[in-house]
Amino acid sequence: MLCLAVFASAQTNEPFWLGADISGTTELEARGIQLMNAQGEPRENTALMKEIGLNAVRLRVWVNPRFGFSSKEDVLVMAQRAKAQGMALMIDFHYSDWWADPGKQNIPEAWKDYDYEQMKEALANHTRETLQLLKDHEIEVCWVQVGNETTNGFLWPMGRAGENMPQYAGLTKAGYEAVKTVYPDAKVIIHLDGGCDPHRYNFIFDGLKENGCPWDIIGISVYPYWDIEAGLETEWQGTIRDFTANIRGLYAKYQTPLMVVETGVERSKPVEGKQIMAEIIRASKEDCDGHCMGVFYWAPEAEGHYPLGAFEGHQPTVIMEAFTEAAEAKK
Repeated sequence: MLCLAVFASAQTNEPFWLGADISGTTELEARGIQLMNAQGEPRENTALMKEIGLNAVRLRVWVNPRFGFSSKEDVLVMAQRAKAQGMALMIDFHYSDWWADPGKQNIPEAWKDYDYEQMKEALANHTRETLQLLKDHEIEVCWVQVGNETTNGFLWPMGRAGENMPQYAGLTKAGYEAVKTVYPDAKVIIHLDGGCDPHRYNFIFDGLKENGCPWDIIGISVYPYWDIEAGLETEWQGTIRDFTANIRGLYAKYQTPLMVVETGVERSKPVEGKQIMAEIIRASKEDCDGHCMGVFYWAPEAEGHYPLGAFEGHQPTVIMEAFTEAAEAKK
């Protein structure tokens, strides 16, 4: 009963979740790409993450994706692999047909003409149907994200938080309630980017609270690379200092646990990347007064144009050793 440990971790910090979002796995497989472990031995990605020392997997869900990847059926395939490895599962609803993040929160094509009440119903139905599919296949779900990096809401313009906070809160509440109808014990996460910046978190969570929308966990993204690009920080050490301070402040204010649901470092600088990742994990465990439940790397297997993967030549670099060492330290 992996999810029972979720309740304990908020109080005892055990287990500390070490995870990865490996949603792109089936697409890589469809392209004929074979992943390998650091010794060059062929591995399926979920099994490889377990071998590296991870105990959790995060999977995104798109509504009607063009090529079928990250559909609810595709998520089921990956969820079954996580179950077979004994890994805890997080489901991340994007509520879009493709990527949803702070720069784009596009309404799914099938929902584009809906009014507010219809949108809430569609969101709730999609959430329930996806989770029910998993439950029907005896998949246990520990956490569910209602939206992905909803720093300014989602389902724009209807749910844009800066202009329509009550509607963003209402849509989020519809998702929260839908989750609980299928998995009453699953923890609902609201996830924002820029974990070093408390202002965006206070804006969203004050707005949700004022509009009667509940949540269970605050999810944050911790990316020193993007923080520096955005001018939020001048060095990676600043991100470490400020995201941990933000976690402590958010817990004091809202009394809900937190989790680093996305992180990553530069693939082209693997030795420095390992150092930074080890520090992110250490700080999450040691500098947050026990209020951070875990750390998830986003798309470690990604290469090519994405600069923050952790593989080279379809093998993990030393970056992933930060997770292996953290897992070994827990034993």
